[in-house]
Formats: sequence, structure tokens, C-alpha cells
Amino acid sequence: WRGQEGAPYSTLVPSDEVTINYRHGLPVITLMLPTRSERCQFTVKPVVTTVGAFLQDVQREDKGIERAEVFATDGSKVSDATLMEVLLMNDFKLVINNTAYSVSPPVKDKLSSEHATELEDIKSLVHRLFVALHVEDHQIRKERELLQKLDHLKGELLPLEQMKARIMDSADAKTSRLLWVGLALMSTQGGALAWLTWWVYSWDIMEPVTYFITYGSAMAFYAYFVLTKQDYIYPHAKDRQFLHYFHRKSKKQHFNVERYNKLKDDLAEAEESLRRLRQPLHLRLPIQEISDKD
Repeated sequence: WRGQEGAPYSTLVPSDEVTINYRHGLPVITLMLPTRSERCQFTVKPVVTTVGAFLQDVQREDKGIERAEVFATDGSKVSDATLMEVLLMNDFKLVINNTAYSVSPPVKDKLSSEHATELEDIKSLVHRLFVALHVEDHQIRKERELLQKLDHLKGELLPLEQMKARIMDSADAKTSRLLWVGLALMSTQGGALAWLTWWVYSWDIMEPVTYFITYGSAMAFYAYFVLTKQDYIYPHAKDRQFLHYFHRKSKKQHFNVERYNKLKDDLAEAEESLRRLRQPLHLRLPIQEISDKD
């Protein structure tokens, strides 16, 4: 058998020279140290220990080992960065100096079924300990970040709120003046028609005039509907005119409406996040229960 570089190995030792057993859920690799001529056990943590770290442990244990490598069954070299958990899924070759050991790890499915309950209990215990030790600190740190964000947003919104208040006052005053002007025009029109009917002409002459004035008003209301796709309702018309004055005044004073709306949305989102965060702080609930309740 040859390695990845094609160098022959003098000895290919059977698999019983290197054994792997599991104790308390961790793999224990037992092998013969060539210089010391004694068997040694290495307990590895498969989810954190790499192949390189395992080989370094073997070389530290026996200073006479000059070469330690791992190869797959097809002869390709296994990277030192590979996790032992991945390596133990299949058969492999452990090469120490010029001796190649054929290793057959136990089937992982049988091991998982045997220790599944114990591992799940350990995971649950670790999770509860992490929640108890770190969640409250995390929530307090997050609350501090949200409070700083709220102060920053309020600082940016303050001058915009003041400018908006001035623009709204100006738009509201113009809208009110427009409504009073409309009332004055309607009163003037009514007085003019009455004067023409009783003092200048007769009703027989003024009746067609009033008819066409009424028909013209109906056409104006219909034109309003065609342009705005809304019925001419006085409160809606007032609000529409107010917005017209507001946006026109905003452009003159360079008031960025889009930026103001974005800041308001960010402020509302931050306040809602702070409210949701403070609720579990008072109730002493872990993070996963926040998601369940929301």
C-alpha cells in the first residue's frame, strides 16, 4: 500500500492494533507507541478536536515518532483541519513512522442510539446553564443599545418636528382661509341671484340662469371625482387641500418628508423592540419564551 505521495510503507498492521471504543459518549483511541512499546489511550472530543491536534498528542506522548499522518482508504491524505467526528465516520489508515495501521471505527448509528438520551440530557443542561448565566446580561446590554438608539433618533427628529409643526400651522391657516373664501363666494352668489330675481329681473328670466349654475356645479363635482377618484366630501376635500399646501411648503423650506417618515418608522420600531425586551426582564423569562409569546 502507498501513501498520497507514492512512498511505500514497510508494514500494514491489521485493524486490531488500533482500536476505538466509546466511553461516556467520547471515542477512546488505543494504539501501540513504537518507541515505548506500550499501548496508550487517547480520549478525543470529536466535535472540537481536529486530526492535526490528535496527531500532535500522539507525537507528544512518544518523542520517537517522526511522522504521523492519516490517509483515507483510497490513499488520499486527510487534512489536519478535518474534525475527528468526520474522520470516525469511515475506515481510515493511521501511519506512524513507516507503519500503517488499518482502523475501522465502530458504527456511529449504534453509538447514537445507545447514548442518545444521555447526550440530549447534557445538551439540555448546558442550554439551561447558558440561559441562566448569559440571557439577562444580554438583555440588559440590548436594552442599553436600544436606549442609545432612541436618544439618537429623537435628537435627529427634534429639528424636523419643529420644522414640521411650523409647516403644518401655515398649511392649516391657508386651508382655513380657503374654506372661508368658499363660504364668502357662495354667500355672494346667493345674494346676487336674489337681487337679480326680485329687484332687477323676474323669476322667469333668472330660472334658466340658476339651472345652468346648478348644472355647472354638478360638472365641477364630477370633474373632481374624475381627477381624484374620490367623492367630493367636505372633510376629505379639506384634508386633500391641506396636504397640497403642506407638501408645497415643505419643498420651499427643504423639509425632507421621506427622511422624516423613515426616522419615525425607525423610532416606532425601536420603541416596540424595547417594550418587548422589557417585558421578559420583569417576568424573568428566557429568550425562547419571548418568541413563543409573540
